[in-house]
Amino acid sequence: MKKLFAFSGISLILMSCSVNYNNYPVTRTPSIPGTGGSTAMSTEREYAELIKTYKPETADVLNDLLNEDSPTNPRTSISVENKSPCNMVLTVSSSGFFKKIPIGSGKVGYTMVPKNKNYRLSGMLCNSSYEATKYVTTSYAIKISN
Repeated sequence: MKKLFAFSGISLILMSCSVNYNNYPVTRTPSIPGTGGSTAMSTEREYAELIKTYKPETADVLNDLLNEDSPTNPRTSISVENKSPCNMVLTVSSSGFFKKIPIGSGKVGYTMVPKNKNYRLSGMLCNSSYEATKYVTTSYAIKISN
């Protein structure tokens, strides 16, 4: 009888530990496997992998900038200057367009995009999230710092 009482007392204590009093929401942030939970580390890994195979569109972007957005060209440039001490991977996306651009600390990243579309620009910069939406009709340049 004492064993039954001790067992039910322990069970009651263990069950009370999992009760969510006052219905407070419990949120758990899932960690990404292999990142150790660190956003800066996962961005650095993604940057290192992407920089190995990335081919910049230097000639096209320079032609776009020097020809002052020729109305006959259906594409224009987006350039981003990273003024932070951290490397970043910028994602440029729109309907029918998706590109990841590795941008080193103190460097400029760029790409050519179709004109007259809304683009979502996003990335992580020194553990801070960057997000912007821009309707692009002509060449677009921004500077990002932390």
